[in-house]
Amino acid sequence: MLATLERPTAQTTRARIVRPLDFQLPAALEARVPPEARGLARDDVRLLVSYRDGDRVVHTRFRQIAEFLDPGDLIVVNDSITIPAALSATRANGDELALHLSTRVAPDGVRPDRVGPDTWVVEPRKTAVRVGERLSLPAGGSAEITAPHHGSTRLWRARLDLPLPWLPYLEAHGRPIAYDYVDGEWPLAMYQTVYGANPGSSEMPSAGRAFSGRVMEALRRKGVGISPITLHTGVASLADHEPPYEEWFSVPAATADAIARTRVAGGRVIAVGTTVVRALETAAEATGAVVPRTGWTDLIVTPEAGVRTVDGMLTGFHEPKASHLAMLEAIAGRDHLTVTYEAALTGGYLWHEFGDLHLIL
Repeated sequence: MLATLERPTAQTTRARIVRPLDFQLPAALEARVPPEARGLARDDVRLLVSYRDGDRVVHTRFRQIAEFLDPGDLIVVNDSITIPAALSATRANGDELALHLSTRVAPDGVRPDRVGPDTWVVEPRKTAVRVGERLSLPAGGSAEITAPHHGSTRLWRARLDLPLPWLPYLEAHGRPIAYDYVDGEWPLAMYQTVYGANPGSSEMPSAGRAFSGRVMEALRRKGVGISPITLHTGVASLADHEPPYEEWFSVPAATADAIARTRVAGGRVIAVGTTVVRALETAAEATGAVVPRTGWTDLIVTPEAGVRTVDGMLTGFHEPKASHLAMLEAIAGRDHLTVTYEAALTGGYLWHEFGDLHLIL
């Protein structure tokens, strides 16, 4: 059963602990392999559609999503491509560890996949490191730990010295970031969306994974628009549910215009994933109007602040107490979120990046 938690009342800051929904997630509901390995097409995962008006819940398959949207609605997707951001590293004493690259650091307003020093926010997995420590990387590369990242005990800044530009280097020597709940190793293609266009995400913007060519075509035939933003995701906060750190994003003029036209025409704006909501809310003016914007965002979307830019959301199912649940509560409310997560747990929906999806309308 879902635990009842006190709703936060003070203004949320980076230092304050966000207390989103808590519940017990059975191990049997963790998606341990991609849908394709379970004999399903990527668009054949289950879809829980929930309506905030009346708390109605519908159980279906993702390939039917067009049936729940109206002509004139607009879907906004994150077109960031997942990079193979996990590297094998070796310490001076010969111990090996996994080094996860989270975010490439670049000057404000500059695309991190094009210019700037090779300084990254990194996560040495399950290993305590120290400032000044130098890790050996494949093919003669190295990573020097330069500072903790914003005082974190988990994330660090590191200067990478690589024999190739960072993207070709990762393509040659990296692998997708995967966590203990995933069985086996899967190729990078399993961590991509069909509409990806801009490399840079350390972990897949997984809410969009189920989209396929036939689903995209069905949406177009229905008269549903599709527009992109870019937000390069960093590593997840699976260990202690830290608030999200800074991520680079871009909301292009064409997407801002499409959102404005949708609003004027009375259509709904549906965000595909928490990354899209974060980008749009950062790009919004005080009136709620989305404008073209590029840069870094450290925005934490909370029930107190609310959401001004979207009318619905497609998302995966998030872990107990995960910070993303606060965003879902900002969109749907605690009571509706409780109803839907009860339905997902009772109905045997699968969690994590290879799992099932939830459409909130």
